[in-house]
Parts: sequence; structure tokens; C-alpha cells
Amino acid sequence: MNKIGVYAGTFDPATLGHIDIIERGARLFDRLVVAVSRREGKSPLFSLEERVGFLNDAFDDRDDIEVQSFSGLLVEFADKIGARTLIRGLRGGSDFDDELQMAVMNQEMAPHIDTVLLMTRPCWMGVSSTLIREIALSGGDVSPYVSASVERALKRCCESRKG
Repeated sequence: MNKIGVYAGTFDPATLGHIDIIERGARLFDRLVVAVSRREGKSPLFSLEERVGFLNDAFDDRDDIEVQSFSGLLVEFADKIGARTLIRGLRGGSDFDDELQMAVMNQEMAPHIDTVLLMTRPCWMGVSSTLIREIALSGGDVSPYVSASVERALKRCCESRKG
């Protein structure tokens, strides 16, 4: 039986910290599904297709990592694809409080699905998609924190907002 894990997020945009968690999480499973949330009710900087595309670009050579979009409850998506473990990344103490609350609620809704928390490597602890968007929109250099395709897309996006 294949062990399937799920790492979910909005990935708006995907950072090298996300990429690191995905690569490390994939070592724990036969297959890791990266689940990109549609993020209903919010206005992401990048479309769902763009966010999925960034991750597909990063992992197009990996058979053990699959990128899919989803909407609704994460535990329902995990159930649908046969996953029994959710992967979450932790940058620090405030992340722990949020992730603990989410893990407890997911456990209540789906007791057969566990959550595994992976600590972010120290070099990525200060990196978040929100900060990356703010830096890019202010004209700063985001190249140390994102893939080349995300960097190019951020530059295009920022230029179109200036114009």
C-alpha cells in the first residue's frame, strides 16, 4: 500500500522555504501531494493556475511529488486521495499555536488523519509569502527566497501595477 502525504497551502507565491518542506516531506511518503488551495474569499496575487504552475516547475522531474489544487476542507481532500497524513511547516512559536489549533480541529473532523509538523530550516524562518509579496511590491530583491520562475512573475506583476 502506498503511503500518501499532503502538504497544503496557498503558496502565493511558493518560497524556497516551501520547496524545502516539500522535499523533506516527500522523503516520508511514497507520494506527497502538494495541495494548492483555491483560497476562496481572498484575492491572491497570483491565480490558482500560476501558483500550481510554479510548483509544477519546481518538481516536474519528481515522480513522487504531485501538485493538485483543491477547495473546501483539507481533510476531505486528503480522504478523497487516500492520504492519512498532513504535513505542515513551522517557522516559530506563533506558527505552532496556529498549527496546533488547526491540527486539533482536523483530528476532530477526521480522526484517521494525522498531522506531522516539520521545523523549517533556520535559513527560511523569516521567509513568508506575505513578506515576499511586500518586498517585491516595494521593489526589493526576492531572488534569495524564491525560484527563478516566481521571481520573474513577481517582477512582471510589480511592473504591471506601476504602469
